[in-house]
Amino acid sequence: MKKLLQNIASKKSLLLILVGPLLVATSAFYQQTLWKAPATADAKKSPLKADDATITAGKAVYAQHCQSCHGKKGKGDGKSAATLNTEPGDFTTAATQGQSDGALFWKVEEGRKDMPSFKKKLTEEQAWQVVAYLRTLK
Repeated sequence: MKKLLQNIASKKSLLLILVGPLLVATSAFYQQTLWKAPATADAKKSPLKADDATITAGKAVYAQHCQSCHGKKGKGDGKSAATLNTEPGDFTTAATQGQSDGALFWKVEEGRKDMPSFKKKLTEEQAWQVVAYLRTLK
């Protein structure tokens, strides 16, 4: 009986080892794909030129408001990430980089779940600067 229970326990452990990472990866992908900006936001274009000054300003805003959750390199691995119920987005992925500037701007402004809205915390110019900086995180 003891051997049977050990055998069952080892099979469950093996199943968790094999399936667990797949579930985590699927969950992260699913969270990213579900958060779609409305068509009007998606079509919005940045009024700023994505030059060095804009990107540098965006990096400073990002460091102050985004880095604690999204991480220094935008991979969603910031110091506060582990305390959140929702995984912070990884800005280096093709899924994120494939979104329009308008969609990213809308997400910065609106927020969701653990991510606060920055509509009242940042100016529109600062939000667009962050979007320009996010484009450098590949």
